[in-house]
Amino acid sequence: MTRAFVFPGQGSQAVGMGAALADAFPAAREVFEEVDEALGQKLSKLMREGPMEELTLTANTQPALMAHSIAAMRVLEAEAGADISNAMFVAGHSLGEYSALCAARAISLSDTAKLLRIRGEAMQAAVPVGEGAMAALIGVDMEGAKKAIDAAPGAGVCEIANDNAPGQVVISGEKARVEAVCAGAKEFGAKIAKLLPVSAPFHSSLMAPAAERMKEALAEVKIVAPATTLVANVTAKDVANPASIRDLLVKQVTGRVRWTESVNHMTKQGCELFIEVGAGKVLSGLIKRINRDVETLNVGEPGDIEAFAKI
Repeated sequence: MTRAFVFPGQGSQAVGMGAALADAFPAAREVFEEVDEALGQKLSKLMREGPMEELTLTANTQPALMAHSIAAMRVLEAEAGADISNAMFVAGHSLGEYSALCAARAISLSDTAKLLRIRGEAMQAAVPVGEGAMAALIGVDMEGAKKAIDAAPGAGVCEIANDNAPGQVVISGEKARVEAVCAGAKEFGAKIAKLLPVSAPFHSSLMAPAAERMKEALAEVKIVAPATTLVANVTAKDVANPASIRDLLVKQVTGRVRWTESVNHMTKQGCELFIEVGAGKVLSGLIKRINRDVETLNVGEPGDIEAFAKI
C-alpha cells in the first residue's frame, strides 16, 4: 500500500508525551537525549512531568513535538523495519514540516531542535502577548472565510492561516480584527467561530520579524535532499531541492498551511495510507475529512509499533 508519513503541529502536546516510548525503546531514549543535549535543557523531563503551562510555551512545544515524532520514527525503523525512503511522501503541519525533514534526514536532529527553539522564540517575540489571536471557523469553506474577513468592520490584519480540512479554516491576525470576524462569521456559513488558546498570530504577515530571524538561522544550517519527497505547506507541491526547502521554510512562518491541498495532492499521486507519527491523532482526523477513501494509522505509543508491523 502506497504511503506517506505525516507529522503533527502545535496543539497535539500533552504532559507524558513520549515517555512510554522512551521507557520501552533505546532508539527513542537516544532521540530525547540528543535533543536535551542540543538545547542544553532537560526537555524530555518537561515532556514527561510537566507542568503543562511550561510545556505549552511555544519555544518548548515546538521542539517537544518534533522530538516525540522523531523518537517514534526511529523506533519504527529499529523495531518494525520502516524505511522512509520507500514512502511516496513526507509532510508536516506547520512545525511538523521540520519533523518531516528531520525524519527524512534532510536536517540533522540536533539542528532541527535548535531551529525549532529559535522559531518558537522568534514567533513569540514578533507580536506582544495579547495583541494577536487565532480563531477556528468551523463549518465554513475557504470562500466563506474570505468573505467573513472582508465584511468584518475595523482595520487591522486578519488572514487565513490554515486550510485544515473542508469546513475547518483557521484565521490569524490582530486580536480585535479576529474577534470582529468571528462575530460575523455565522452569516457566511460558520457554525462555530472560536478563539484558539495560542500565544501569537501564527502564519500571518504579523510574523514577518520571525521570518527574518528564521532566514538567518536557516542560512547557517546544512540541508540536504530528503530521502523521499516533501510536500510543502506553503505550496502544497513536491519539493526536494535543498535551496528550495530552505526558502519555503522561511515563507512558511508567514504563509498559509495548505493542508487540504497537500493531502489532495498526495492522494492524486496515488497515496493510499497516511501514517501520523508522533503525538495525538489530529492530522488523521483532518485527513479523513479531506478524503474518506484513504487509510490512516497513528504511531506515537509502544502498542502502535506492532500495528505498523502488520501493514
